[in-house]
Amino acid sequence: MDAPEAPPAECPVCDTSYSSVSLHESGLMVNLLDNARYRRVCFEPIERDGNALVRFYHHSHEQVGDTEASSRSETASGDATAPVEPTE
Repeated sequence: MDAPEAPPAECPVCDTSYSSVSLHESGLMVNLLDNARYRRVCFEPIERDGNALVRFYHHSHEQVGDTEASSRSETASGDATAPVEPTE
């Protein structure tokens, strides 16, 4: 994993602000179920120096308008990085 040089101000996939961006050149796995920090990750395939890469744009709950999930996590644990428990 690598950080790209001069990342854009907004995600080029969904035109939304993002918390961080990372660049990957090998296998990866994504699981955002019950994730307190990120609500969504957008993927942008790119090519650099003839190599296929994927940029990940990490969107927080607040950035995509899901403030309820973020506040549930903070209320339950006092820590925004703790897992969000499913509600019924």
